[in-house]
Amino acid sequence: MGQPLTDDLGFLLSRASGVVVRATNAALVEHGLRVRQYSVLVLAADAAEGITQRELADVLGLDPSQVVLLVDELAASGLVERRPSSTDRRTKLVAATPRGREVRSAAARTAADGAGGPLAGLDQAERAQLRELLGRLLATGGAPDAPGSRGRSGSAPRTGAEPER
Repeated sequence: MGQPLTDDLGFLLSRASGVVVRATNAALVEHGLRVRQYSVLVLAADAAEGITQRELADVLGLDPSQVVLLVDELAASGLVERRPSSTDRRTKLVAATPRGREVRSAAARTAADGAGGPLAGLDQAERAQLRELLGRLLATGGAPDAPGSRGRSGSAPRTGAEPER
């Protein structure tokens, strides 16, 4: 007989992700956001000049068409805007608006609190170890700019929660 499902790392990672994402989404509702939108907003706010939709897709591990929809939703809410790149007029950058930066700051605390609920059974050292292990997994999984990796910037983007599935 095969291994029990509870010994399957893929199953456990998927279930854990779902639990954390649901808790974080519930917390972010007060800001009108979900985890994926929040992740895009964080990356747009943290990029001084903005970030391309292609870069967003790469970092978040999403299809570019999904990113277009997320950016459209955030733009309709006045949280991000598309701006022309200063180095390539054909490229549009996604940048947080002043209101987007305010929402990002407030939502960061809320997202951390939301994700903290399911992680309450782990002490700080265990959370740090989990973050390190997941970062290593992503860094070696063929996605050099994935959250937790040490891609082009040399540091992992911090979104407060993992992207939802």
